[in-house]
Amino acid sequence: MLRNGLEPWHLLIVAIVVIVLFGSKKLPDTARSLGRSMRILKSEAKALKEEGGSGAAAPPPGEQARPAAPADAG
Repeated sequence: MLRNGLEPWHLLIVAIVVIVLFGSKKLPDTARSLGRSMRILKSEAKALKEEGGSGAAAPPPGEQARPAAPADAG
């Protein structure tokens, strides 16, 4: 059934539906906001990758490592 995948006329139909739904006046603004969102996502992912690659796992902010409680000798 889906052996051929997407053909060019499928993409044409999708483009026409998008233009009809959003209108030609809103498409540039929509594309611009999508681009901004992608840049933000990319920068956040890069920051997480750099933060996670620092080596030792630090406790979350506000939490301090607690020393182990001494065992009862008795």
